[in-house]
Amino acid sequence: MTRKKIVVLTGAGVSAESGLRTFRDSDGLWEEHRIEDVASPDGWKRNPQLVLDFYNQRRRDVLNAQPNAGHLAIAQLENKFDVTVITQNIDDLHERAGSKKIIHLHGEILKSRSSVDAKLIYDYVADIQLGDKCEKGSQIRPHIVWFNEAVPMIEVAAREVAGAEIIIVAGTSLQVYPAAGLINYSHPTVPKFLVDPNIPDVSYVRNITCIAKKGSEGLPELVEALLIQV
Repeated sequence: MTRKKIVVLTGAGVSAESGLRTFRDSDGLWEEHRIEDVASPDGWKRNPQLVLDFYNQRRRDVLNAQPNAGHLAIAQLENKFDVTVITQNIDDLHERAGSKKIIHLHGEILKSRSSVDAKLIYDYVADIQLGDKCEKGSQIRPHIVWFNEAVPMIEVAAREVAGAEIIIVAGTSLQVYPAAGLINYSHPTVPKFLVDPNIPDVSYVRNITCIAKKGSEGLPELVEALLIQV
C-alpha cells in the first residue's frame, strides 16, 4: 500500500524549545547583533571575524542541544507516512530525532562552504577560523543562506509541498519569505495543520486547522491522532 505523503514545514519555534535562541523580526537582532552585521554578504565583507565568531557560537550551541518532543513526534510520522521535513532551521535536531528526508532551506550550521564556489561544501563541527581555506585556496564560510542571498532549495521544497497529501506547519510565524510562501503551493483541498502558540493570520489558507500550542505539546498530540487514523 502506498503511504500518504506528509510535508512538515518547521521554523524557529521548534528549535527554540531545545534552547536555541533565534532571530525574530520584531527587534531585528540576533543574539544582540544586528542582522546586517552577522547574516549578510555585506557583513561578511566588512568583518568576517565577527561573522565567524557568531556562527562558531551557534555551532557550539547546536552541538550541546538535544531534540525535543516536537522533533521526536515528527520523526514518528515515518512509521506510517512518507514524510519530508522542510525546515528553516540550520541545526541538525531533525536528523538526530530520526527524520530521514530533510530539506534545509537556510543552510546547515554543521557544514561549511567555499566563499568563492558554493558547490564546495564540507562537514564541519569545529570552529571555522580566518585562514581556513577550501581546495581552491579561498576562505571557507558557514554553509548558511544569508539575507539577500538566493535560497537554492526553494524550488525543490515547492515541488514537495505541491505533491503533499497532508501538510503540517510548526514553529513559524509565516513571515520570512520565500519560505513563508511555500504553503501557497499546496492544493486547496489538502488538509493543513498549523501548530504554534501564536497563530498568525492564515485566513488566506484553505482547509487549515490551527493548534495554538507549543510544538513540544501540539505536535505529539497531532501526530498521535494522524497515526491512529491510518
